[in-house]
Amino acid sequence: MTSTLNTPGAAVRTALTPYICVKDAPAAIAFYLAAFGATESPGRMTEPGGRVGHAEVTIDGVPIMLADEHPEIGVLSPQTLGGSSVSLHLIVANVDALAARAVAAGATLLRPVTDQVYGQRSCKLADPFGHTWMLATPIEAVSSEELQRRVAGHYTVA
Repeated sequence: MTSTLNTPGAAVRTALTPYICVKDAPAAIAFYLAAFGATESPGRMTEPGGRVGHAEVTIDGVPIMLADEHPEIGVLSPQTLGGSSVSLHLIVANVDALAARAVAAGATLLRPVTDQVYGQRSCKLADPFGHTWMLATPIEAVSSEELQRRVAGHYTVA
């Protein structure tokens, strides 16, 4: 995949790409390759001391940028921060197979693969670097009205 981020005159398409911080970016890249079948894009930028300033992996065409911690400029991983308020939600063709592959590669299953009322079969994982992933496969088209009817029964007023 060739990036057009710095290509003058290239057509600009609005996109949102996660840029995550990890401790030990080379290990994280190896994990994402093993767990999610990612591929690493060319252009990893590594400092002379080995710290990764930028890298990019792609999972089924979805880019994810990552870097090692750089505390001197406020770039900190979930492990240093004690958690993250962001989850990475990845839609895949076979959530069961990918969840099993990720767990075999070292992910922790936080919520098992289950059919959800909103029409997806999904699970929640934690990767070894402190990021949470929601993996999902669409299984049913659910109208807004039907979704509201279904979720109304799941909430209770305290």
